[in-house]
Amino acid sequence: MPIHARHYASGQPIAITVEAGRIVSVDPSPHNPTRWVAPAFFDPQINGCLGISFNSADLSPDQVRIVATECLKHGIGGFLPTLITAGFEAIRHGFATLAWAVGSDPELRRRIPGYHLEGPYLSAEDGPRGAHPREHTRNPDWDEFRRWQDAAGGEIRMVTVAPERAGAIEFIERLAATGVVVAIGHTAATGEQIRVAVGAGAQTSTHLGNGAHAVLPRHPNYLWDQLAEDGLWASIITDGHHLPPSVVKTIVRAKGVNRLLLTCDASSLAGMPAGKYRAWGTELEVVADGKVVVAGTPYLAGSGHFTDRCVGNVIRFAGVSLQDAVEMATTRPRRLLGLPEATIQPGQPADLIHFDWEPGGHLALQDSPDRGTR
Repeated sequence: MPIHARHYASGQPIAITVEAGRIVSVDPSPHNPTRWVAPAFFDPQINGCLGISFNSADLSPDQVRIVATECLKHGIGGFLPTLITAGFEAIRHGFATLAWAVGSDPELRRRIPGYHLEGPYLSAEDGPRGAHPREHTRNPDWDEFRRWQDAAGGEIRMVTVAPERAGAIEFIERLAATGVVVAIGHTAATGEQIRVAVGAGAQTSTHLGNGAHAVLPRHPNYLWDQLAEDGLWASIITDGHHLPPSVVKTIVRAKGVNRLLLTCDASSLAGMPAGKYRAWGTELEVVADGKVVVAGTPYLAGSGHFTDRCVGNVIRFAGVSLQDAVEMATTRPRRLLGLPEATIQPGQPADLIHFDWEPGGHLALQDSPDRGTR
């Protein structure tokens, strides 16, 4: 039976026919459906959820599948599992386990096309460091990275680096030469260091506006410098906790929707009830509204929410269209990473999300009629 819904970009009623997991036709619908349809989201930064961390020394392939299943409930059809700052063996184990899980499961392979290394080559300063453990932050080491890339089966697609670290510029050049997307993040870099990093091959900023000092000079500072750098894209976390609406609106105006991608930055505590937990070698707390912080501090430690919330929020915060909001969570991250872009066209995988939405409201995801074909 055709799926009748409103196209997220045009708003027009369409009828989608799916066979064997692929779209075979897209035609005008004679009905007036209220439900919307869009390609599934792609999030470049998922650290885990439901108490599972990709950094865990006990990470198993079954846990990778649990995270992927929970992400799918929130419309995330693809993502980059993200490992953060830790000792060598913890990161090696995480990538080796991910590679084993993906290599033994074709469905995971389709939905997890690579990994994101967010650290350990980040600032050690309080503020820019965020929740990353200080004792494991260090200068870039190409041989160390190569061993992690070998454990990952060559699928580390994105690396976040603080360009002020000793050896960072040469490291960025080498990453870019191998096709890895380099992101600037968790940094206290000067404007000149940021410009040099972009010249060396850095392409984007990781969750711009977060991982920063609580107090900054009016100008110059590394937030303005990244905003003004036309060679940089940026990801932003629009969960409602990481950035206030005015800042989201400013970043959208400065970068433009074509150079922005949304991430929820889901932590291992996403989806968990309020309370205190131990993760990443740090005591963290989930507060009543879902915010995740380093216990006893104002510092955020990833998000307790998922990408569906971020898409609805960016519409309300920045006044962007539904189309632009969805494409910041679908087309833009895939384009930055050099992945095939998801569209609602014949021949494409039927990796679709179905949702109810009214201007000013949240996206309310519904069970997809095609879910059984995934």
